Amino acid sequence: MKPSKQSQPSGETPEPDFEQELEEVERSLLSLKERYDQVQSDRQQQAQWQQYRDQLKHNKSQTPKIKAELKQIQQQLEMLELNLESQLFSWRSLKKPFWQVVRFGGMGVIIGWILKSYAG
Repeated sequence: MKPSKQSQPSGETPEPDFEQELEEVERSLLSLKERYDQVQSDRQQQAQWQQYRDQLKHNKSQTPKIKAELKQIQQQLEMLELNLESQLFSWRSLKKPFWQVVRFGGMGVIIGWILKSYAG
């Protein structure tokens, strides 16, 4: 049940819609769950590839076929590592801290200039 606009005092902006905020939180949670499942799957696959690579490396006869397979496994492992690292941080998750650093860092520089001009 949404509050009517008539019940709000004039001059005040309405608060963000709770349902929209709740939907955003649910979408974020769903995205986080999907990412967690992807990371778990990639880690399991990475462990399997590493185990297979180690088995091939310990094989006494290093034929060209085995060397080619080792190279392919190494490429797969590099892709998995990149996938595991690539989505840990996104611009969306860093946007707020980034702008806070810019804002407060900029304020610090300005205050420093003012203090230096008074002192110097």
